[in-house]
Amino acid sequence: MSTSEQQLKERIKELTCLYEVTSIIVNADFDQLEQTLKAIAYSLKKAFQYPEKTEISIETPSININTEPLNKTNPTIVSSILIFNDTKGRIIASFNASALKADKFLEEETLLLDNVALKIGNLLERIDIKNSELSMKRQMERTDRLAILGELTAGIAHELNTPLANILGFAELLQSRLEKDEQALNDLDKIITNAIFSREVVKKLMFFTCTMPQEMKHINLVSIIKESIKLLEPTFRKSKVKYIVKIEDENLMLRADTVQITQIMFNLLMNAIYFSPKNGLVTIEAKQNEKHIILKISDQGIGFGEMDVDKVFQPFYTTKPMGEGSGLGLSVVHGIVASHKGHITAENNIKKGAIFTVTLPKN
Repeated sequence: MSTSEQQLKERIKELTCLYEVTSIIVNADFDQLEQTLKAIAYSLKKAFQYPEKTEISIETPSININTEPLNKTNPTIVSSILIFNDTKGRIIASFNASALKADKFLEEETLLLDNVALKIGNLLERIDIKNSELSMKRQMERTDRLAILGELTAGIAHELNTPLANILGFAELLQSRLEKDEQALNDLDKIITNAIFSREVVKKLMFFTCTMPQEMKHINLVSIIKESIKLLEPTFRKSKVKYIVKIEDENLMLRADTVQITQIMFNLLMNAIYFSPKNGLVTIEAKQNEKHIILKISDQGIGFGEMDVDKVFQPFYTTKPMGEGSGLGLSVVHGIVASHKGHITAENNIKKGAIFTVTLPKN
């Protein structure tokens, strides 16, 4: 075969490869990225001058594909995969034969590798954009649900507050009139106890809906963290749970309601202690940037199920056993954070457990 015929044959192989790769990417299922990259790798392998002696490796942030394991001492050419102008991976073509040298790679093969790297980068960018859009959509849907629930619970709390106050008031009046009727007094005690409990639930609902009055002033979050831990020290010891505090700056100043910020600390710490195993570690982190104070509390518990993450801030939703939680604690935290124009997120720790991150504006 003449040199020109050989060159033409190689150009046809390269063009065929580009067509195949383009078709693979156009028809790619974003949820089947590994299969897509594998198909691209084998299409590339066929396009090289010595396909039986060439191996392809595609490395991305989440998946690595090899047609065969590469020998790092063999001649190779490499093209970087750029995702939003940052190098996030690479494609490697390697001669898997000691007799071949690096200069045996054709210039067109290097260009082919660059072209395919560019196409893979574009594919990964599209996947990132889609994932970001889905995440934003889920977050907006969750915010909308919480807003609707907030409106509903605000109405419920308002409607319940007055009759509960009346029940409590008249029950206390009856106590003074029935001093000699022991059975009646016992029954009244039960009525009063349950009315007080119900009033506390209503109070939590009002926290969730941000209708409680606030006394906003400049406070140091570090003082609240230290005081909360001091008060909860016996609970940590009783539960055999350890803790570590990481504070970047001793002055984390923000404008907030002291009582409500303390309630955030208590609820998140009590939640972390509850779900921590014996000898588990609760980590409390606090730092700041130019505009925000960031509080992060993580535990080494069981973490969230797939459905729990979306519902964790909804009122009355709890993963605790019946009778051990009202499902209002995290709803209250969400309401307080929202009333301070901040935001809170819940996610699984990479290792194990859950992480709650509270971001509050300084002013």
